[in-house]
Amino acid sequence: MRDQVKGFWALLFACVVWGLSGLYYKQLAAVPPLEVLAHRTLWSLVFFGAVLAMQGRLRAVGLALRGRNLLILLLSAIMISTNWFGFIWSVQNGRALEASLGYYIFPLVAVGLGVVVMREAMTRAQALAVMIAAGAVLYLTWGIGAPPWMALMLAGTFGAYGLIKKRLDVGPVVSVTAEVFLLAPLALALLLGLHYGWVGAAPRSGAFGSDWGTSLLLAFSGVLTGGPLILFSYAARRVRMATLGLVQYLNPTLQLSVAVIAFHEPITQWHAVALPMIWLALAIYSLTLLRRG
Repeated sequence: MRDQVKGFWALLFACVVWGLSGLYYKQLAAVPPLEVLAHRTLWSLVFFGAVLAMQGRLRAVGLALRGRNLLILLLSAIMISTNWFGFIWSVQNGRALEASLGYYIFPLVAVGLGVVVMREAMTRAQALAVMIAAGAVLYLTWGIGAPPWMALMLAGTFGAYGLIKKRLDVGPVVSVTAEVFLLAPLALALLLGLHYGWVGAAPRSGAFGSDWGTSLLLAFSGVLTGGPLILFSYAARRVRMATLGLVQYLNPTLQLSVAVIAFHEPITQWHAVALPMIWLALAIYSLTLLRRG
């Protein structure tokens, strides 16, 4: 199989896993989102550490955490952990539809951040796409009486995460390992606090160890986080940027389908207008990707 074909299938599988991950985190609805996030952080560190150890690249993490990179990685760690928490919270609290909206508008938020922060040029087509998406968000805000804060937070943190990572000359697996390494002390402190009753909870109130099913689900969150990222980084080196950009829209599309079909979240009349506007904006933006190849 040619490298480009293998890259495409790796990308497709990664996006399917990301898109259906809401089903997984819904199974952990009885576990507080912050506790799920702490486990996701620690088990991701275990998974990434094992992968890098097998590749003989663990030393690269230490090198990545030196000098100016340390501050950049700390900022990116805050962004990605906030994004992870927002998604877990949304799934557990009946806001998966809004979460999918955030990942739909993320590419357009990224374009806007690139223009404002990096002084990147914006084509007319991209400007039109951003304006249509902004109009959709304003319409939804007017219709439901409040801004879709969770969608905006998810799009904003993920956009900021990508912007920060542009300043790093470190591979994706090494950089994410460094990020979860920086977050691990906080995650471990929270889980120990729950186990020993240090955070106002009764001793042994943590979910891990309460039953085999929940414990395995929490532990597997590391593989669920790391596996798709490794596949995505594999694909990024083998497929065209246009393919990379377009296939990623499968992620929020599956998230939307899960929210409506599996979680039975209602699509309001305001969503019924705003979503096609966002799809139109993405279609226009996709044309710019295809032209660039």
